[in-house]
Amino acid sequence: MTVRRTDAGEAGASAWARYHALSDSRLVEGAVVALALGASTLIVVGGLTSWKAGAGFGAAVCVAHLLLWRLRPGPDADWRRGALAERRTGRSLAALDSRSYQVLHDRALPDLPETNLDHLVIGLTGVYVVVTRRVRLGTRLWVDEGRLWAGGHAASGLEATARLIGQVVERALSAELDKELKVAAMVAIQAGRVPAEGIEYGEVTLRRGKGVAHFIKGRPVIFTSAQVLTIVTAAEALFPPMSVQSVE
Repeated sequence: MTVRRTDAGEAGASAWARYHALSDSRLVEGAVVALALGASTLIVVGGLTSWKAGAGFGAAVCVAHLLLWRLRPGPDADWRRGALAERRTGRSLAALDSRSYQVLHDRALPDLPETNLDHLVIGLTGVYVVVTRRVRLGTRLWVDEGRLWAGGHAASGLEATARLIGQVVERALSAELDKELKVAAMVAIQAGRVPAEGIEYGEVTLRRGKGVAHFIKGRPVIFTSAQVLTIVTAAEALFPPMSVQSVE
C-alpha cells in the first residue's frame, strides 16, 4: 500500500493520486519490456556485426519503446484528464464569495465507498452536489425526445451519478440535521458544448463548467449565514476528504 502525497480535500486530489499511481506502475512495466528488447537487439545485432553496433541499436530500440509506451493511450490518461477537469471546475467555484458560500472538494461518501463527491457547495442559495464530467472536446450536448445526447450518441447515464450522489447527500444531511434538506444535483461539463441556459434532465442540471458558479449565485436566497455554517459543519463531519491512498 503506497500513499501518494497530495493535498487531500483539493479538487481532483484523489483522481490525481490515482493517475500518478497508474502512470508510475505503467512506466515500470514499460521499462522492463524496453530493457528486454534492448538486450535482445544488442545480442542479435552484436552477434551479426559488432558489439559496439549492437549496443547502439539496443539503446535506440530501448528509448523508442519507452517513448511509444509512454504515449500509448491507457487508463492513467483518463484519470489525468478527469483530475484536470475537476481542477478547472474547482477554480470556477472559487469565484463564489467565501462569506456566503463554502465549497468542499473531493469528499468521501460512506454510503458509496467506490464513489467520491467532486464538489459540494453550501451557501445562501442552497446546497449543491456538483459532479464534473469531461466529454470529448467540442461535443455538443442536447435533449431530444426525452433523451440526453452527446454528439451522435445517447448519453442518458451522464447525469446518473450526480442524481445518485445528490440523493445520498440529501438523506445524510437531513438525518444529521433532523430536518428535511433539499440538495440540488448538478453536472459541470468540461470540454463539451452545453447551451448557455444549461440543460435540465432527470432532475439534474447540466451546465458549462465555467458557468456553474454564476448559476448558483443567481438562485434565490433561502438560508441565513448561520444556517449555512450549521450545514457546513454537518457536511464536514459526514463527508471527510477522500483518501488519496492507492495500491501499486
